[in-house]
Amino acid sequence: MSDAGFFGPDSVSWQVHRETTVLFGGARALLMQAAHPLVIAGARASGFYQRNPWKRLQRTLGLTYSITFGTREEALAAAEHINAVHRTVKGVDEVTGLPYDAFDPDLLLWVHGCLVDSALLFEELTVGRLDDEGRQRFHEEQMIAAELLELPRDRIPPTVPELRGWMREVEDSGILQVTDASLEVAAMFRNPPREAEWRPVLYAVSWWAFGTLPPSIRRQYGVRWNPAKEIGLRGTLRWLRTVRPALPPRFRYIIPARQAARRATGG
Repeated sequence: MSDAGFFGPDSVSWQVHRETTVLFGGARALLMQAAHPLVIAGARASGFYQRNPWKRLQRTLGLTYSITFGTREEALAAAEHINAVHRTVKGVDEVTGLPYDAFDPDLLLWVHGCLVDSALLFEELTVGRLDDEGRQRFHEEQMIAAELLELPRDRIPPTVPELRGWMREVEDSGILQVTDASLEVAAMFRNPPREAEWRPVLYAVSWWAFGTLPPSIRRQYGVRWNPAKEIGLRGTLRWLRTVRPALPPRFRYIIPARQAARRATGG
């Protein structure tokens, strides 16, 4: 019998994370994470944005998808790789003067929350299969991934509305601040490097990512917004949702999901 990992083909996590259009929401999640000065300070301390940051981002994404779509052994190995990096990340942020530690539960929760919130938002906008029960199931499944990355389950708000409420509290607290390091992240999407896969598509992904940010974070990134841009944004996302079912599987589903599906069926 094949090893379907911690989730498997019947999970909502596979259903959500397999979609390429949900992957597009990862850009939004990264921009939100980078707007937290202690999160981005930790990323910088790890050397993430030196020595070809785009390739490092792709490797990190691969590790993350190993947790969802890999075997249990692959998922545990990926989580340990990420945790090993995090063990070295602690210090004092030069911008705020505040201490940071990659294992700080509040920082881990912000990173986790941005991923869950963005995945659910882009599932809603570009796929639209989940109801409230499905969204809650996804949230609860993703607590498993969070625990593998050393975020205690009891620190995670138990429902999707409570998680989003906690995130709004962080936004309202004043801690979020777009720094020069945050703008380096934004630049990767505004002007993708030549080696980036699907480079032409990334310009649209950037538009969707910045456009769907919470308004307070979007303003900090210097994005000017108005009702006409909002209408345009929603129109392109509706178009994406309409054409998605007609896309061939090799475009509609990400590679790790297709590989996991073949493994699960013995194909």
